Amino acid sequence: MSEITLPSVTTATGDLWVFGYGSLMWRPGFDFEERVPARLVGEHRALCVYSFVHRGTPEKPGLVLGLDRGGACRGIAFRVAEANRTAVVAYLREREQVTSVYREVMRSVWLENDARQRVSALAYVVDRGHVQYAGRLSLADQHRHVIQGHGQSGANRDYVTATVKAIEAEGFRDTQLHQLASMLHNDAHSLHAPAPAEDQENR
Repeated sequence: MSEITLPSVTTATGDLWVFGYGSLMWRPGFDFEERVPARLVGEHRALCVYSFVHRGTPEKPGLVLGLDRGGACRGIAFRVAEANRTAVVAYLREREQVTSVYREVMRSVWLENDARQRVSALAYVVDRGHVQYAGRLSLADQHRHVIQGHGQSGANRDYVTATVKAIEAEGFRDTQLHQLASMLHNDAHSLHAPAPAEDQENR
């Protein structure tokens, strides 16, 4: 697992691969030449980042995804043309590093295409020493933060729901995220359910 210095990402030559595991899967926001399902080994996707900007506030933090140590993660690898490398890295830094909660690193990812090749991809891994690192939260705590979270990019629940849909579109499941999405779905259903009729005998 190699760390990279910030300038080297933009000064390196050749196309750039970017690994998306959360909102980048469904809203990359940059031009790319190729989009390939991919697998990263050594870190896993987790709702382990308190969101103070995009999906929450410091007073009412939401939760967003980070890559945390251990396990593996299935996501999407985007190939960016060399000519767009500098602009895409600048865009990603502005989007992902608002509060510097992530470490910008290069990771080996295995592309799930016919060639099954391994490439080095830019990825954003949670900084465990940052104040916004939430650690391993219980499902109940995750639910509580997601319900309250609302920031510059919208409601936290929409972020979770959109990510789960993107994961399902790739043909796999993320057990904990799916459990949380089911809880959020039940919340919405109960809010819109008709009130029970009053018992006639009690009128």
